[in-house]
Amino acid sequence: MYTMKFPLICAAAASSLSLLPTIWAGSYSVNQTNIGSAFLTNFEWEDIADPTKGRVHYVNQSIALAKNLTFTSDDTFIMRADYTTNLTASGSGRMSNRIKSYAQYRTHVVVFDIRHMPQGCGTWPAVWEADDQVGTSSGEVDILEGVNDVAPNSVTLHTTGTCTMPENRTQLGSTLSTNCSSSDTLSDGNNGCSVDAPYTASYGKVFNTYGGGYYAMERTAAYIRVWFWSRNDSSIPSDITSGASSVDTDNWGQPIAFFPDTDCDIGSVFKRNNIIIDLTFCGSWAGSSYSNNGCPGNCTDYVNYNPSAFEDAYWDFAAIRVYQPSNSSSMSSAPPLITGGHEGRLVAVYATLLAGVVFTIL
Repeated sequence: MYTMKFPLICAAAASSLSLLPTIWAGSYSVNQTNIGSAFLTNFEWEDIADPTKGRVHYVNQSIALAKNLTFTSDDTFIMRADYTTNLTASGSGRMSNRIKSYAQYRTHVVVFDIRHMPQGCGTWPAVWEADDQVGTSSGEVDILEGVNDVAPNSVTLHTTGTCTMPENRTQLGSTLSTNCSSSDTLSDGNNGCSVDAPYTASYGKVFNTYGGGYYAMERTAAYIRVWFWSRNDSSIPSDITSGASSVDTDNWGQPIAFFPDTDCDIGSVFKRNNIIIDLTFCGSWAGSSYSNNGCPGNCTDYVNYNPSAFEDAYWDFAAIRVYQPSNSSSMSSAPPLITGGHEGRLVAVYATLLAGVVFTIL
């Protein structure tokens, strides 16, 4: 129990302060570093039926290791599809990996250092965060996802209930859809609120040509931001390239995708989520878009009878680092929101607003 004693003049200031979304932002310290064999310890292999109905057979960790579909070295983690076996129409799908972090996260930053991502017709690779035991009721962030080698990358939120995004906001990417509810379905079978990255190097063959790059996501109760830097980009922040023990997202510039809590209670619709990485084939998106994406024949037949086509269908991770708020982090409001072409800024001057406020803890 506590009482508050403060001058009357500060009451209005305190009331104004309560209208601003208070979140930890800016500085984060490393919580978990995944390099090489650490992936085998910190992630579980989900040998489950594919929820997207893909032509895939997800295997457990022991099978993945035995068949060389997963292997590690000091600074490398590989996850790949089988590329030697002809399948039968009545048999299981092409063997692949789907992994999920044992740890779950709310407010955090995650940095993915990726050298190579799966490419090829029929492929549907994804790096995302969700609680796949409950679906979109816990929220979902698709950080890196696409199909059939079609660039650029699309960053997408999926939620239940009411959650929408403003059309214009401080991001480098292009808004494709603004309704994040999973019941709002787009014409290509996808759903959620999506943003296309501004660079073809963000996905597929071009991504791999440049040696991959870095994806980073920051999630707070007030916003979600996603950045991308190609490997050959001279402007990559030094705390990203060095794998620093602490990072400051305020120094990373504009993200490719920005999702504010303007018309979405992010702190409520996004709960504790795992990091998930997978590679499926065909299914509800890659399969339905297959012929429109210039791929040959039928998607299922292509996956079944052309194993060598999937030699480049693999993930190569140099590292995944997860950061959580530093003790020295500052309290701040959501980043600025662009409205009508003009940048509007929330300026929270906490020292002024709280001047004269005295808390007495009983």
